[in-house]
Amino acid sequence: MTAAYVALEGGHVIEGRGRAPGTARGELVFTTAYTGYEESLTDPSYEEQILTFSYPLIGNYGVREERFEDDRVHPRAVLSRELTDDVADWLESEGVPAMDHLDTREVVTDIRDEGAMKCGIAVGEDVTEEDALAELEACKGMSEHTDIGAQVSVDEAEVHGAGNDGETVALVDCGAKGSIVSSLVERDAEVHVLPYDASVEDIESVDPDVLFISNGPGDPANYEQAVSLVEAFVEDTPVAGICLGQQIVARALGGTTEKMTFGHRGVNQPVLDLDSGRVVMTTQNHGYTVDEPGDALEVSQINVNDDTPEGLDGVEYDVLTRQYHPEANPGPQDTLDFFDDVLAMAGDRSQRAVPADD
Repeated sequence: MTAAYVALEGGHVIEGRGRAPGTARGELVFTTAYTGYEESLTDPSYEEQILTFSYPLIGNYGVREERFEDDRVHPRAVLSRELTDDVADWLESEGVPAMDHLDTREVVTDIRDEGAMKCGIAVGEDVTEEDALAELEACKGMSEHTDIGAQVSVDEAEVHGAGNDGETVALVDCGAKGSIVSSLVERDAEVHVLPYDASVEDIESVDPDVLFISNGPGDPANYEQAVSLVEAFVEDTPVAGICLGQQIVARALGGTTEKMTFGHRGVNQPVLDLDSGRVVMTTQNHGYTVDEPGDALEVSQINVNDDTPEGLDGVEYDVLTRQYHPEANPGPQDTLDFFDDVLAMAGDRSQRAVPADD
């Protein structure tokens, strides 16, 4: 059996079975999702993290590329109670270390008790505990990546749904899932996907009906250019955001954000809409949240478990954001109407901009 060790920040070393060789270091997080492992593994929001699946069997319906959210695996390593050969072979082909035959309940309990933590992993024929501990020590010496957006964003502008008759969307790609783009295109939008550090002039050249800030990894405080774009356009252009996008919009409009203890990652997070009283189940993947929304935004939805803001609406501007992933993929489809609401908001603004006939 191929050796595998993961060394946790608190000093605990766990042994398992190696499924894909290599060494890695990063922030250890967990997801409670029991389906959608292909989507989770290709979600750019997991960049620079080591992902633990709490569900005991991962891979029982194979690996299909059409379910991918991006063109590569983003977690630096993967832990599971049991991985099928299909998933293990896929991770090995991607150069992503993986291990199983460990008690993931213990790992999840450690994270819930101590919070998301740094860790090191070593997998291979001749690796030892010391190799994993060496990765952990190297990880402890690393500061958080302040330019993580460069690793997950497009390098240059792309257009999806070219020629569609609906609204024009300028989507700032901070690590966007592919299904966010397709959800807009399916609603007849023409989506211009722009780099995370796009300039004001880049947005102006698109002349969008709505400025959309995507999901993505890391601390929203590190996305200063995206914050400045919201500041520059919010008075004249509707603004929408998902996940990291909600946090960026809040910071641009005077709000504050904070790191969570272990985040929300799974497909069964309950969200209460404060206006209707309706509770929906949502897909989530984030380690930061909005602390205070500021005076320009009001909280419209909250997480039932911990009361963190899940939806923000503009008080004086056309703004609509969600902390969860309304496109699901994987997960429940309770909130797909968010995209309809965003495009309706943009349509209302574009209609108001048209001079009335004399």
